[in-house]
Amino acid sequence: MTHAFDPAKRWLALYVLCCGVLMIVLDTTIVNVALPSIKTDLGFSETSLVWVVNAYLLTFGGFLLLGGRLGDLYGHRKWFLIGLVLFTGASVACGLARSQELLVAARAVQGLGGAVVTAVALSLIMDLFTEEGERAKAMGIYGFVCAAGGSIGVLLGGVLTTLSWHWIFLVNLPIGIAVFVLSRQLLPESPGKGAGQSLDVVGAISVTLSLMLAVYAIVNGNEAGWLSLQTLGLLGMAAVLLAAFLVIEARIAQPLMPLSLFHSRNVSTANVIATLWAASMFAWFFISALYLQIVLEYTPMQVGLAFLPADLIMAVLSLGISAKLVMRFGLKPPMTVGLVLGGIGLLLYILAPVDGNYWLHVFPGMVLLGLGGGVAFNPLLLAAMNDVKPEDSGLASGVVNTAFMMGGALGLAILASLADARTDALLATGVDHKTALTEGYHLAFLVGGLFALLAAGLGALLIRSRHARDKQPEADNKTATAPVA
Repeated sequence: MTHAFDPAKRWLALYVLCCGVLMIVLDTTIVNVALPSIKTDLGFSETSLVWVVNAYLLTFGGFLLLGGRLGDLYGHRKWFLIGLVLFTGASVACGLARSQELLVAARAVQGLGGAVVTAVALSLIMDLFTEEGERAKAMGIYGFVCAAGGSIGVLLGGVLTTLSWHWIFLVNLPIGIAVFVLSRQLLPESPGKGAGQSLDVVGAISVTLSLMLAVYAIVNGNEAGWLSLQTLGLLGMAAVLLAAFLVIEARIAQPLMPLSLFHSRNVSTANVIATLWAASMFAWFFISALYLQIVLEYTPMQVGLAFLPADLIMAVLSLGISAKLVMRFGLKPPMTVGLVLGGIGLLLYILAPVDGNYWLHVFPGMVLLGLGGGVAFNPLLLAAMNDVKPEDSGLASGVVNTAFMMGGALGLAILASLADARTDALLATGVDHKTALTEGYHLAFLVGGLFALLAAGLGALLIRSRHARDKQPEADNKTATAPVA
């Protein structure tokens, strides 16, 4: 199927896919910039405003696994287009919303569409690029879009919000239409490699509810209290449903998630690393943005520009160099080095004082995190996807995206709680507000840096890496397409 495509057409298809994914990635941070305007215009309270974000996160995190599996069973191209239509249509509804209820409901549908697009996009890349070198390069481009999209969203959000908050959603309409039309022309038809299989409905319901309850508990943990009956009860219910899901998957003939997926050490380890790395990256992006905005009093536009060096470095590395590193050294060395650089970059922020200078206290960390993200993200995705059978690629994509989602959400919640607790303790002793905030952020950066270094250690110890030019197959390798892992 994919080999019939000429190279130019395949690369065009990749760029179109990345545009669709970028639209999803941008949505997370671009909305955060506009929240104050949305609150004023639609009359949200402080408590109800969080649902503009949480409604999206609930459905996005809850449907990643199911979205990926639907693509496997019924066609990656078909479900990419369905997700795109859902996301674009819901974006228009958000942009035209004149009530709180409509905006929150449309955000939930946006999350559903975004989950399907995100889960299937990686599978389509795996379908399009079967040769190791090209796949590594394509994954690098995809990785840059995912890693840099957040800070691009801050810049774009600042510009569009000055016009009207409605435009942060309505801008998705022309992009979504263009991606849809081009995708129909460029993406290969795929009837579904699991043809003849039925959907594991009970498994789908149990894992989706489990993920949604877990996301809800995490994103409301700070407000409700981490040891509150609500938080512990929801996490307990999520754990019970997840356990039930695993029992179902072990016994059913046609499971939603074949547990054999995790027989590959690279796949299972890569997902653990993804969880830790996401926690670190969320700490970097959100906590450093708070430091810049609250302590150093940057405007949202200045915050976006502050992240530009990291974005540019990631672009240079992701758009070619990272793939060459993978082809030359395999997966383990670049992944480990990248994670170590990212960890050191986070630890450098511990030195940032209340009256910090951007070039002295922020820029060095940005450079190292840009280097780390640009080097590590590509081999991490390849480790999570390469050993997976083609008919399970959508599921594998859903799993690794869920790992990033849950790791980021849980990591941010934990780190924000630690920062708040440290700040409150210092305020109680009479320390001034900015100093207390800065010390709280330092603690969050410390723990985030340790997460990244722990991920690096796991990668160094457990990831199997060999050069792409080595062709001898391993006994437990299930992949027929790319022996990079």
